[in-house]
Amino acid sequence: MPELPQRIWSDEDWERIQRGYASRDMDEKWDVFAEGEDVFLHRSWTGNGVFAATFAPVDGGGWRIASAVVERDAERYGNTDDAYDCVMLELVITAIVLGEPAPELRSRLVELTRRKSRPADAPAGVIQHSALGLRSDF
Repeated sequence: MPELPQRIWSDEDWERIQRGYASRDMDEKWDVFAEGEDVFLHRSWTGNGVFAATFAPVDGGGWRIASAVVERDAERYGNTDDAYDCVMLELVITAIVLGEPAPELRSRLVELTRRKSRPADAPAGVIQHSALGLRSDF
């Protein structure tokens, strides 16, 4: 991916990210798991891998995404916008795995979706649910 999230996750966040996240019902759209320093984000219904991100420790503490790849087969993942992919990767980790509200990331996702969609007036909640699904504990 040419654009990567700039966030530095704390050591505590990294421990939680390594535990991953398994969708619990059909309204949740993402499964996340880690193998070493690599984190994989798969669509829950199909099992298709969409993102793989390699994390690296940061001097002074914390972790950041050092590199990532995204699926480009249109039958498995239809997006081709680098900025959208960057936001989606960070948002799934932040909102789904860590359970943070992430209002700025959610707003950016809605903005990027509306920019490329016609009609561009879909409600923000519909856009977010379509991309992220729902966590039952939000």
